[in-house]
Amino acid sequence: MPSPQRPGLASPSPSPSSSSAAPTPAPKPTSASAEGGETYTVASGDTLLVIAEKFYGDSTQWRRIYDANRDVLNDPDTLKIDQKLKIPPKQ
Repeated sequence: MPSPQRPGLASPSPSPSSSSAAPTPAPKPTSASAEGGETYTVASGDTLLVIAEKFYGDSTQWRRIYDANRDVLNDPDTLKIDQKLKIPPKQ
């Protein structure tokens, strides 16, 4: 019995276009704060890196969130589910 044909190596399949990619869900702020920023309720799997990416589009901005929440965060690696964090406005 002959083996099934394989596609040629010189004909790669086209990559999906960026327009067909699923959009990244927008962050779900809980309210606006008095300083002009927002508050965010921590969900399962959240880290400051993930939250910074959601709000600023840049995970390296996590320290801005940490600094704004020093009163409730002793360690940037210890977020609690349902904890409310202040999110400083974009600069």
